[in-house]
Amino acid sequence: MKSLELLVERIILSSRWILVVFYLGLVAALAVYAVSFLYKFGKVAMNVFVFDDAEMILAMLGLIDAALVASLILMVMIAGYENFVSRFDDAEADVSFLGKLDSGSLKIKVASSIVAISSIHLLQVFLNVQQYTDAKLMWLTLMHLAFVVSAVLLGFLEQIMGKLKG
Repeated sequence: MKSLELLVERIILSSRWILVVFYLGLVAALAVYAVSFLYKFGKVAMNVFVFDDAEMILAMLGLIDAALVASLILMVMIAGYENFVSRFDDAEADVSFLGKLDSGSLKIKVASSIVAISSIHLLQVFLNVQQYTDAKLMWLTLMHLAFVVSAVLLGFLEQIMGKLKG
């Protein structure tokens, strides 16, 4: 019976390597998104003398939004791999720029990134307010506030958990 238990435990522990498929898929998605970013950047560069101030601000916000999404993908890839699959061999040199990313701090950083992305999207909407109904503006604002409240609550819960552990 003990050998069956050991076999089940090995299978379960080895199954974490299946996650590598997802992380490699995110690497491919990041590469595709980089091509999309270059296309957007090219459109902005081609229209630099055509766009008025508002259009240029919207275009820049679109590029900033893309950079935040790409950073979020990278953060999830690296932290997810390190937390759930395997530690990086040279973690101090390679991923120290991310700081401490245990599962709790990863949730907070992801939530903060989502709030930042949502903020930029909402700013883009408000700069084109004439294209939206009042109801749509209300729902977009409420969704953004839900992201903000969620991020604050995650931070608060992480702080409580840190005090309970320490």
